[in-house]
Amino acid sequence: MAASLVRSCSRASRAITTVRFMSNVPENTVYGGPKSQNPNQRVTLTQLRQKHRKGEPITMVTAYDYPSAVHIDTAGIDVCLVGDSAAMVVHGYDTTLPISLDEMLVHCRAVARGAKRPLLVGDLPFGTYESSTNQAVDTAVRVLKEGGMDAIKLEGGSPSRITAAKSIVEAGIAVMGHVGLTPQAISVLGGFRPQGKNIASAVKVVETAMALQEAGCFSVVLECVPPPVAAAATSALNIPTIGIGAGPFCSGQVLVYHDLLGMMQHPHHAKVTPKFCKQYAQVGEVINKALLEYKEEVSKHLFPGPSHSPYKIASSDLDGFLSELQNLGLDKAASAAAASAEKMEPSDSSSSQ
Repeated sequence: MAASLVRSCSRASRAITTVRFMSNVPENTVYGGPKSQNPNQRVTLTQLRQKHRKGEPITMVTAYDYPSAVHIDTAGIDVCLVGDSAAMVVHGYDTTLPISLDEMLVHCRAVARGAKRPLLVGDLPFGTYESSTNQAVDTAVRVLKEGGMDAIKLEGGSPSRITAAKSIVEAGIAVMGHVGLTPQAISVLGGFRPQGKNIASAVKVVETAMALQEAGCFSVVLECVPPPVAAAATSALNIPTIGIGAGPFCSGQVLVYHDLLGMMQHPHHAKVTPKFCKQYAQVGEVINKALLEYKEEVSKHLFPGPSHSPYKIASSDLDGFLSELQNLGLDKAASAAAASAEKMEPSDSSSSQ
């Protein structure tokens, strides 16, 4: 009986080991999936405040999907923003206005699955928080509950926006403000125009940033303002500023993933890629080259070859398969299958290697 119990325990142990192994990297499957996340690794507001107090720059990147989120996570970026700029960069619109909350939530969930480390911030899209504080809070709740974000970002500094920010903070949701060029307000601004270029506009940038801080925002994005204006706002605030086209004197910087990688080599994207963006790579050229090579190899029947046709059928099964095809009157199909099997056989030179 003891021996039987030992054998049972041994089988159970092997089964548990197999289940654990299979839950991480499934055997004999074509595709793998996302790995489990450890919430203890996530950057927190407390850690951002500590960096700010120490004068350490905060890094932020805007991303919209799982693959880019994985790259951002691997690079150790502090904050990942799921921006409504997805409307332009991903969906091909000329402005950020058309994207809906449901579309934003899809992007948020994808990024949340890929980015295990950064603090995740989701934009409130145009038309989802302007009507009332109740609407603003309801939208922010959805971004956290359904989108998997840690915080939200909203644009502007009008009294209604300040009130909305305050209400969302009071609902227990962290808020990042956004002043300067606010793309959702291009109807009022007259296009994508830099702000803070005259006295009144410069003072308004600083005062608006201070009002957002007073409302409880943990950080403020400063977009497309002159460096002296950004420096003044940064000095006046006790919370970190994140600059984008605002010079080097902010507490941190943010760029869009596609922009900083030089990913999009297309006339439409060229007209919306901001001139303040430094391209740290020319990924778009690499992508174009790879696509052209793929097209050429497929056109010349060079891809896929034996090395990229990994799934085999045993010789005995192949013979049986050919016989079944002939029995079905599919002689031409049988001949095609036999000929393809011969072509997939490794050559003598490759076998000797």
